[in-house]
Amino acid sequence: MSALPIMIGVLCFLAIAYRYYSAFLATKVMVLDDSRETPAHTMYDGQNYYPTNKWVLFGHHFAAISGAGPLVGPVLAAQFGFLPGLLWLVIGVTLGGAVHDFIILAASTRRKGKSLAEIARTEISPLSGVITGIAIMFIVVIALAGLGLVVVKALGESPWGTFTVGFTIPLALLMGLYMYKFRKGKITEGTIIGVIGLFIAVILGGRIAESSLAPTFTLSETTITYLMAAYGFIASVLPVWMLLCPRDYLSSYMKIGTVAFLIIGVIVVAPHLNMPATTPFVNGGGPIIPGKLYPFVFITIACGAISGFHSLISSGTTPKMISLESHARMIGYGGMLMEGVVGVVALIAATSLLPGDYFSINIDQKDEQKKAAYMQFVDTHSTEGFDLHEQELERLTQETGEKNLRGRTGGAVTLAIGIARIFEKIPGLNGLMKYWYHFAIMFEALFILTTIDTGTRVARFMLGEFLGRVYKPLERPDWLPGAIVTTALIVFGWVYFIRTGSVSTIWPMFGIANQLLAAIALCVGTTVIINSGRAKYAWVTILPLSFVATTTLIAGWRSIFDIFLKDTVKPETAARGYTNVTLTAIMMSCVIIVLVDSVLKWRRTIRAAKDVAEAVVVTGD
Repeated sequence: MSALPIMIGVLCFLAIAYRYYSAFLATKVMVLDDSRETPAHTMYDGQNYYPTNKWVLFGHHFAAISGAGPLVGPVLAAQFGFLPGLLWLVIGVTLGGAVHDFIILAASTRRKGKSLAEIARTEISPLSGVITGIAIMFIVVIALAGLGLVVVKALGESPWGTFTVGFTIPLALLMGLYMYKFRKGKITEGTIIGVIGLFIAVILGGRIAESSLAPTFTLSETTITYLMAAYGFIASVLPVWMLLCPRDYLSSYMKIGTVAFLIIGVIVVAPHLNMPATTPFVNGGGPIIPGKLYPFVFITIACGAISGFHSLISSGTTPKMISLESHARMIGYGGMLMEGVVGVVALIAATSLLPGDYFSINIDQKDEQKKAAYMQFVDTHSTEGFDLHEQELERLTQETGEKNLRGRTGGAVTLAIGIARIFEKIPGLNGLMKYWYHFAIMFEALFILTTIDTGTRVARFMLGEFLGRVYKPLERPDWLPGAIVTTALIVFGWVYFIRTGSVSTIWPMFGIANQLLAAIALCVGTTVIINSGRAKYAWVTILPLSFVATTTLIAGWRSIFDIFLKDTVKPETAARGYTNVTLTAIMMSCVIIVLVDSVLKWRRTIRAAKDVAEAVVVTGD
């Protein structure tokens, strides 16, 4: 099937959703009011609370929320075929993900930029506040580990990619100093410098990879993990304008520009989707996602449709920088729709590969035993119309300049090849496969690293708020010793999971954690709507809450018994298995507690409002 009608249909559907549904949410449900001062003005401190141009903030927010999920999730879910993922991406993002992001952003903006846990404490109950805080601590660490693992797999032993991505860090520092110190307010000039710098980074990366400096930038996965930890720590502690905001703004141009170019590429090239609409693995037994289509496709795609991680950004850095309430519509709802588009183009890129090449890249083949198991898998599952033997992979390996593409699990390499194949087929751009491939790797790594830095910063805000109950100065985001301690604890947590886990264990946990957090955020959003006296509109959050909570709790249950408990019987993986079982059970328990507490709160609030209305009728007031 051609991808052209799919791409056009998706764009039209999302445009209609933004024009009408987001306007309904902004005017009727949250009633945005620009005369109400935002915390960026009332609590200005020059570091965390900072009024920001709406386009710059859109760039920061989109860069922060757009991590590995919309890129890697659809790629991994392609094992089920292109249709299930496509339907969930389009329906989920309009009715679930974008609503989730917008409601939490607007709610946090009106509450001094407070975190999700603090909003839960004041809107639902102190119990829900504590439980949400505990859940977030577990969830955010696992989420950051899942995102970070993709970077590690993409950049390991790749000097071109490592140099290019590393180059963007000093480039972002230069942009931050230029726009906020040297030439204050000159955003256009800073943007031009940044965009030119990105292209220089890609070109120089190719030269470095072919020079004597290549070994210097050829780093192991372990080294990249620790360097990423150092970056996440520094970016979390520095003032937001110095590195975080300009880097996110810079990468957002690359993200949005690349996605736009991909859309154009899909329209011009009209690639054929070689993966069938559904595969035999919808009934389970898949080599990448070891579970059935329901519920695992929903936790695998995760961020592209709805992401609980976004609630941390929408109640973290963004509400502290939003200048006018009306900007929340474009930034919250519009930013998430853009992420949905990213998910769709990632799915198209992955499913345009031939099935044999797709599975060869995504199944581990590091040793002879795993290679033999892979060959047996190919022979067993190949059927007419679904040939799993390699066809183009050898040629693609040579044209990308990589040593080996087989067994490059994690989804990042698959997506980069899919993107490069589409770009190469655009008239006048052929013969540049290795440049397109490494450009795509940088594109993916920037996507993810901007979530790592912002996620770490948001997590240390929340941990500071939580620990502030024990030691008051820790809740102050501008207190440097507290920032250092809380950041170090968060970074240590996600590095531990990267070092001890794998794609097959971390990604299911990431998907479950992410969707469970979305359920908590939707509970909070529903409570905010009901507490504000607009209970008749609560269906906008209750609808996605019902589906996400049910599906994810089932996925958590199945993951414990079908995936994680199997690790406990092997001595080499027993510790990891028990850790995953325990954390998943804790997260599921937290969500159930918040769900029950929220429903009780809704009943009390609605009953109280009804009693007041009846009293008014009786007294005639």
